[in-house]
Amino acid sequence: MIVFPAVVAVVLLVALAVFQVALAAGAPLGHLAWGGQHRVLPSRLRVGSAVSTALYAVFAVVIWAAASRSFAVAEVGIWVLTAFFGIGVLMNAISRSRPERLLMTPVVLVLALCCLAIAVRS
Repeated sequence: MIVFPAVVAVVLLVALAVFQVALAAGAPLGHLAWGGQHRVLPSRLRVGSAVSTALYAVFAVVIWAAASRSFAVAEVGIWVLTAFFGIGVLMNAISRSRPERLLMTPVVLVLALCCLAIAVRS
């Protein structure tokens, strides 16, 4: 089992899920997400944050399954997540929101690298 990258990735996903729950609840943190155009997210982006929270849970399961080699489908899933987070690095890096660029880009980069480390060892 590839423990360290999996633990780091899951901890980051839990932190992101907490952040997305706060956004969905109306916390004034919108400058850090969704392009940073809103301090408090409008309804449609709050729904997006709620969906993101559920997706993060699925991502954590895929990461953990790939790291522990529990399911063959997780071996494909970890490569999909590696690509997803790789694209996320680029998207956050070009965000108009400076706080999003500075705070979220490194987080997503670490997630991409953790997924890559798990993928190449699976």
